Amino acid sequence: MTAKRLQMKNIIIDFPGIRALNGVDFNTETGSIHALIGANGAGKSTLMKVLSGAHGHYTGEIFLDDKKVEIRKPADAQQLGIQVVYQEVDTAIIPSLTVAENIMLNQMVQARENQHWIVWKQLFKDAEAILSGMNLHIPVRKLAGELTLAEKQLVLIARAISSDCSFLILDEPTAPLSHTETSELFRIARELAKRNVGIIFISHRMPEIFELCDEITIMRNGEFVVKKAISEVVTHQVIEYMLGRKLEDQFPARVSAFGDTLLEVQGLADGNKVKDTSLHVRAGEIVGLAGLVGAGKTELCKALFGAAPTKSGTVKLKGEILKLTSPHAAVESGLALVPEERRKEGVLISESVTSNLTAVNLKKFSGFLSFINRRAEKKTAQQYINALGIKTSSENVKVENLSGGNQQKVAIGRWLIADAEVYIFDEPTKGVDVGAKRDIFELIVKLAEQGKGVIYASSELSEIIGITNRVYVLYDGEPVKELETAKTTEEELLFYSTGGR
Repeated sequence: MTAKRLQMKNIIIDFPGIRALNGVDFNTETGSIHALIGANGAGKSTLMKVLSGAHGHYTGEIFLDDKKVEIRKPADAQQLGIQVVYQEVDTAIIPSLTVAENIMLNQMVQARENQHWIVWKQLFKDAEAILSGMNLHIPVRKLAGELTLAEKQLVLIARAISSDCSFLILDEPTAPLSHTETSELFRIARELAKRNVGIIFISHRMPEIFELCDEITIMRNGEFVVKKAISEVVTHQVIEYMLGRKLEDQFPARVSAFGDTLLEVQGLADGNKVKDTSLHVRAGEIVGLAGLVGAGKTELCKALFGAAPTKSGTVKLKGEILKLTSPHAAVESGLALVPEERRKEGVLISESVTSNLTAVNLKKFSGFLSFINRRAEKKTAQQYINALGIKTSSENVKVENLSGGNQQKVAIGRWLIADAEVYIFDEPTKGVDVGAKRDIFELIVKLAEQGKGVIYASSELSEIIGITNRVYVLYDGEPVKELETAKTTEEELLFYSTGGR
């Protein structure tokens, strides 16, 4: 089977106030699984948006088998056999349509354009066949809006491979997936490569890259750095290429000076996922919520923040019972939540960096007749941009134009301005590179040093071990084990996370 070659030469693209790509070269071929990596803001997702037709205002050249092609809109890419699954799951899924309709969406659009009837029985049958071929068992008549985050991601992958494609771009596809689901995805990727499909795999998870990929291209600051066979590099070399320097120890020293109990939870349950949960957090303490995808970490975080109704249990802050009827009530009580799905829930994606950083605490910037003091708002935004190391050309840039890691820093920064008592972080490093992770860890440690209580929920067990003082392991919606982090291991956490007793 003859391989097809893809070449991108001297790709340049500008956005207001910033050059996102500066003369980037990239090449791969079908039958290969090719990693494309770089620190947040390196330009890897932007480069793939050029290739997929989402950004048509680039300069440079694209070739398929030495033939120059024009890709200025998504339809151009799809006609050339280039499909993409983006990181932002909820912007691509249509929640009011069924699983089958979401998978077969491209075929439905083509049928409408050609004024053909849609044979619904065949459509559901075809969707079931695609899912079956992926070894997945998601009901095709279920509404996509009712799916879990992991299921939505898998449906998008099924949509991408439902059409004939030569190159499949996967942008952080494993971020919401469990270990089992990730293994299934890797099996699918390898099978597609055997069928002469080229996989372009964007990820920040080094073990995945070395397990799955054949080649690796590394970018930094919008420019090409190096292309290597995966067998020619090791992890620390890749990180140094990404950052342009040697990486310091990833985790700051843990805080060990604790005060009185700040947050106390007794018998909390939501009647669905969260079951009989009791925990406590002391001042200056970082408490982990460990568990696999689907263990109930996100649901518990939302219940503690008043973003989901509870059926029973009490939540006390400094000894006083809280009535968490809404996120507003939680904020007024002194709680803060940095949610897992930052683009959907953590930031106002179409608003400026300034508006996002000050949104939670507008009272602080309100003067006579509640008018906003724009000068004070701008000064505070600039202060936190510098303090957090947010990479942006201006405080007026829309958050949607920032990299994932910088969006996460904005999501955290807004709560620092609010000055909460207890901070809840739900998968805060998802889709974030190793350099930005270190920045986020340092922010969390500083909060603890200031006497704040921190809840750190993550399925990344290495992060739980590296950043927390104490950990509750969740399984099927309830804590099954409480451990002192310094006296446990990733293996023990995994044992309890998988139902061990």
